[in-house]
Amino acid sequence: MAERIELQKNDRLSVCLRSTFLQGSWNYERMQNGGWVFAMIPAIKRLYTTKEEQSAALKRHLEFFNTHPYVASPILGVTLALEEDRANGAPVEDSAIQGVKVGMMGPLAGVGDPVFWFTVRPILGALGASLAMSGNILGPILFFVLWNVIRFAFMWYTQEFGYRVGMEITKDLSGGLLKKVTKVASILGMFVLGALVERWVSINFVPVVSKVQLSEGAYIDWDNITGDAAGIKTALSQYAGGYSLEPEKVTTLQNNLDSLIPGFVPLLLTLLCMRLLKKNVSAIAIILGLFVIGIVGHVIGLL
Repeated sequence: MAERIELQKNDRLSVCLRSTFLQGSWNYERMQNGGWVFAMIPAIKRLYTTKEEQSAALKRHLEFFNTHPYVASPILGVTLALEEDRANGAPVEDSAIQGVKVGMMGPLAGVGDPVFWFTVRPILGALGASLAMSGNILGPILFFVLWNVIRFAFMWYTQEFGYRVGMEITKDLSGGLLKKVTKVASILGMFVLGALVERWVSINFVPVVSKVQLSEGAYIDWDNITGDAAGIKTALSQYAGGYSLEPEKVTTLQNNLDSLIPGFVPLLLTLLCMRLLKKNVSAIAIILGLFVIGIVGHVIGLL
């Protein structure tokens, strides 16, 4: 019986260090795939001995990948475990490896931003800034050291956790555990995607549907507002009290759509893009198409 090929700790540490450059070759078509492959190289070299096997392994990791750069580490860990079992003869297909990556990257992406960008970094930044404002040089140093210690510790230990969990997943390939994990992760990813559509996709139809003349006292009478501090104060007070800025209430097509089903058109656009991607339409072509539609829509007064 052939001796089992295993990734050593220094191999996994090298992968973790390289994952720091996950976005080093970021591109619009497959996002972080170049940085992912760069991180996987030490493991691929350890697990596969022939150039053909190494080339095939690198090629399957050039598929689309995109998530928060720090929470990619547990996905790396699971992927390392899957590659290790595959190198030792387990029936791990390319689609299974890619499915786990895609299934995990969506839910984890929604965790990375609020944890790191909106919580840890502002807290450490406020701590460093408070020291720096008093003239203490430890302010920026403390921020730099603490941020990188927390960041790398999280990346290393979550990668190791993913590696251990991945080993458990691969033990039950015949029982369908891998398929169940992928399915659950995909469902969570759809929930995250649905929440992000409303936040990140914006379409504004500008055609005016109606104009209604407001009665006196419902809008700010700019002709009687003086340009001094007292006038500005009066205008702000009236605006805070619900006065309109203009004597007419203008209703656009977008206002009507928002009152009926907010976010419906952005959702349709997102589903259309996903449909095109499923039909193997290039992401670059879709991006260029959106640029053209946006420019033409603005020129004709629709967007």
